[in-house]
Amino acid sequence: MQYVIRESVFHRLHPLTKLIFAAVVVALAVLTSDTLPLAGLAGAVVAVAVAGGLGRDLLRQVPLLVSLAASLLILTIFTVQNGEILGYLVPPSVPVIGGAFPVTVGAIGLALAMSLRFAAMLFAFQLLVISTQPRDLVHLMDRLRMPVDYTLMLLIALRFIPSLQLEGKRIHEAQLARAYNPGRGPAGKIRGLFPIIIPLVSNSLGKATVLGLTIDLRGYRSGARTPMRDVAPGRADVAGICCMSLLVAGYLAVLVV
Repeated sequence: MQYVIRESVFHRLHPLTKLIFAAVVVALAVLTSDTLPLAGLAGAVVAVAVAGGLGRDLLRQVPLLVSLAASLLILTIFTVQNGEILGYLVPPSVPVIGGAFPVTVGAIGLALAMSLRFAAMLFAFQLLVISTQPRDLVHLMDRLRMPVDYTLMLLIALRFIPSLQLEGKRIHEAQLARAYNPGRGPAGKIRGLFPIIIPLVSNSLGKATVLGLTIDLRGYRSGARTPMRDVAPGRADVAGICCMSLLVAGYLAVLVV
C-alpha cells in the first residue's frame, strides 16, 4: 500500500481521474448487496489492473482478503440465521451443545457479499495509492479545497504507516537474530509481540515529535505552498472518464434489471 515506481497506464493518469475511479468503485460497491454484481465489479477492477500492468501488486492483498472473508463468515454464522440450514458448527451428536450455531444460506450469502465489497473497495484504493505519488495526492486535495488537517492525515498515513511496518519487521528479525524464543502456540506469539511493540511505539513517538516540529518550521498551516509540479489532464483521462461512465451505466442497468 505505497507508491510503486513503474511505467504504466495508471501512473500516467491524472490524480483526479484515479480518485474519481476509486470513488466510483466504492459507490457502486455500496449500492448493492447482490453477490453477482459485486463479483463483476471486483473482477473488473482486477482486469483493469492487469491490463495496466499492476495486477501482481494488486493480488498481494489476496491473503488479507481471505483472512477477512473467513472472519466475516464466522461472524455472520454467529449473528445471522436466515434461510435454509446447511449444517451446524457443533454437530447434533455432541451432548448438551449439539446443534448449536447453525450455518445458513443467509449467513454465507451475507459474508460473501461483504467480502466482495471489501475486495472491490480495497483493490480500487490500492490502485490509487500505488500509482500516485503522495505529493500529487496532497496537491490534488489542496486544489479541491480540502481542510489542511485531512490532507496532513492522508500524507502521514501514506508515507509513515508503511515505514512503521518495515521497522516492525526489522525489529522482529533483530529479535530472532538474538535467539529470542518466546515459545510456541498462541501464548508464545502473544509474548513475542512485546519485544516488538515496545521499541516500535517508542520510535514512533520520537518520529511524531520530529514530524510535528518539521511541520511547524515549514509553515504548513500558512497555506502558502508551491507544488513541485502540476499535472494537467490528458486524452487518457478523458478516455478513462468515458469508460467509467459506461461502467456506471451498465452496472446500474444490471441492478435495475
